[in-house]
Amino acid sequence: MSKVNVYDLEGNVVARVEYNSNLDHWDGSNWTSGTMGIHKGITKLRDGRYVLIHGSQFQGDTDYGEIISKDQALQEILKGNVKLLDEKRFEDLKQLYEKIDNMEEE
Repeated sequence: MSKVNVYDLEGNVVARVEYNSNLDHWDGSNWTSGTMGIHKGITKLRDGRYVLIHGSQFQGDTDYGEIISKDQALQEILKGNVKLLDEKRFEDLKQLYEKIDNMEEE
């Protein structure tokens, strides 16, 4: 795996993370998250911040990560791969999701 730069809102490199595309899911013949040749992944830094990873299969494009909020991270997981909420590192997002889900039932 390769490492990608992670940028903050000011465009500064604040970390480097392993590339992944864990927000994409396979429907048997085509990627169904993102668009053709473009993929997304998510990870969490040791300090608790979330990183949205943008990957591209197109020549000349550079993979990169961006810091995102906890709410944005949850939304990306819900759109891309809900099973990630079962991973220990995303436990706080699962709790947030359950809290939101319980509010809707009341």
